[in-house]
Amino acid sequence: MMEGMEAIVREHRFFADLDDDFVKLIAGCARNVRFNAGDYLFRAGEPANEFYLLRHGRVALDIAVPGRGMITIETVSAGEIVGVSWLLPPYRWDHDTRAVELVRAIGMDAKCLRQKCDADHDVGYEMMLRFVPILVDRLRALRLQLLDVYGTHG
Repeated sequence: MMEGMEAIVREHRFFADLDDDFVKLIAGCARNVRFNAGDYLFRAGEPANEFYLLRHGRVALDIAVPGRGMITIETVSAGEIVGVSWLLPPYRWDHDTRAVELVRAIGMDAKCLRQKCDADHDVGYEMMLRFVPILVDRLRALRLQLLDVYGTHG
């Protein structure tokens, strides 16, 4: 039976079907975090050294649009992941992420997990299989937002 952080990581739908060895490995990089409404989880340009498995609450993914200011490209809720920039160089956030309401999450130490992915390519492959669909979904959301912002009107 899993205990502590392993059980918490296993409960999140993103890692629910991982085998126990992977969960144990990943849980070694995890910690509980909390953000109040208005807090930033990360800001564009900062090092991407942590990502989050949301357990409660919602966060907004915001980008700066010239002439328009900040726009929200997507709102992410409990059960989802925040942060994919940790996975590929240059390991920097390309958008802001802020808590819309109280957020409880599992913070994953990205440096720790990158080291584990480098040491065990099966873990790295598993992470890629899980993160690439998220990246594709976020790019779709961004594309739709940009069409809305820059699309022709009339």
